[in-house]
Amino acid sequence: MDSPYDWSTNYRHPTAWDQEFAPLSLPDMLAASVARRGDAPMLDFLGRRFGYAEVASGAARVARGLQQRGIGKGSRVGLFLPNVPHYVAAYYGALAAGATVVNFSPLYTVAELEAQVEDSGTDILFTISAAALLPTALAVLDGSSLRHLVVGSVAGGLPAAKSMLYRLFKRKETAPLPDDPRITRFSALVANDGRPDPVAIDPATDIALIQYTGGTTGTPKGAKLTHQNLTANARQVNAIDPDHDADDRILGVLPFFHVFANTCVLNRTVLNGGTITMLPRFDAKQALEAITRTKTTALPGVPTMYQALLDHPDLAKTDFSSLRVCISGGAPMPAELREKFVAATGASLVEGYGLTESSGVVATNPYDGPVKPGTIGQPLPATYLRLVDKEDPMRAAPAGEPGELVVKGPQIMQGYWNRPDADKDSFTEDGWLRTGDVATIDADGYVRIVDRLKDMIAVGGFKVYPSVIEAHLHEHPAVKEAIVLGVPDAYRGEVPKAFVTLEDGFSATGEELAAWLNRQLGKHERVSAVEVRLNLPKTMIGKLDRKALRAEAEG
Repeated sequence: MDSPYDWSTNYRHPTAWDQEFAPLSLPDMLAASVARRGDAPMLDFLGRRFGYAEVASGAARVARGLQQRGIGKGSRVGLFLPNVPHYVAAYYGALAAGATVVNFSPLYTVAELEAQVEDSGTDILFTISAAALLPTALAVLDGSSLRHLVVGSVAGGLPAAKSMLYRLFKRKETAPLPDDPRITRFSALVANDGRPDPVAIDPATDIALIQYTGGTTGTPKGAKLTHQNLTANARQVNAIDPDHDADDRILGVLPFFHVFANTCVLNRTVLNGGTITMLPRFDAKQALEAITRTKTTALPGVPTMYQALLDHPDLAKTDFSSLRVCISGGAPMPAELREKFVAATGASLVEGYGLTESSGVVATNPYDGPVKPGTIGQPLPATYLRLVDKEDPMRAAPAGEPGELVVKGPQIMQGYWNRPDADKDSFTEDGWLRTGDVATIDADGYVRIVDRLKDMIAVGGFKVYPSVIEAHLHEHPAVKEAIVLGVPDAYRGEVPKAFVTLEDGFSATGEELAAWLNRQLGKHERVSAVEVRLNLPKTMIGKLDRKALRAEAEG
């Protein structure tokens, strides 16, 4: 099966679509940037800067410390960390030791973390002494097969003055460290000569990262991403930036444990030799201050993050003159939100698309246009897309009709960890990744996601796309956020129901919104009700959580 569109003849990104990416490991990628950039700043953590050579030295000491504890090829090293310098050192250090990294969300409960530690066979886990993290990690150490815990201190990564203040005034935010031979302080792990034993890495086959999906289709599954998957995606994202050779300062507010940030913030910036301004979590005030302080040039985020920045009172006094491009992913970007953000900042805001199984990114709109709002743009270089029949993925979608989007490219995972059954469902018989998203491709080669296969609502034999109804809702000036779900109906099987939040200063009842909305919809698309809420559930990276809302509605 070939792609239905030849992007080489109408490619809007500033690079060739039909190109190849040579095999490259993540440690070699870092080493190349260290050789080029040396003392240039790689990380800015709340004002403290770490140069490329300094970070590489720390990663080498982590690698040596892990090897001294028997960690190497075949080992899994877990990272239960927010965006702190320890994450970067542990990530590249574990990879240099030959191990596979497993990312865990700092928001996980004990049960969630324990389940994924057991599923992945994680040998050793990195965390910090924060009260929000350490007790969870300690409970998992006692209740699972995890053998070792490495614990760092947040204060150790701060500038001297801030470190002192943290120790004096934020003691309640740290948890005591037990005296336990299974627990090692981060400082003790890296107390070595920083000369790890060389490890032969095959970028094409060695698994660098086990990245768990969000579990939208059931129990979370670990996507196996090789060194080549991750470095290819970093190079693909870098190639579509027309100014990637310019001074590169990216704001790292997306969590590194998520695949979007892993590629677009961490690996891509390290590849390019830029600087990452790290914030431990997203805070609109801190983010706006950091943009002004560091003269940020790029800001990857999710729609709710951009909305929070627009809503903050400090927006007007923020200096956006350096900000070139913002990449939105994780959820559809409402056209009105994009227009408002571009008008307020002067930056380019482009919408992209990707999956955990694709190392992060599949397609984006061009940074310098033409941008088609509501689309995910065109595929990255060396990325092949096609549409298949929604019922039979081995057949092409009927001409002119939406179909399931399937993908091939160097960034596509090798399969799921210990889940051959899931592999069969996730790939076509000829090796294309099934995204589960329904899409169209227009005459210019721009891709529009219509909906999720599993989110479609069957109304009396008709297929209804929630995204169509949500798009109409966003046209109402009072509506800020919207999710549409199918709810049971005795006569038609199920019918759409909408859940919304309202813009500040607006008021509207659910009855008023439903009456306004249904006048614009086909008979089979009309909602049974619109429920106005103060807030809607969101995932750990801030996108609207349809799964959580469905579970709540069904409960």
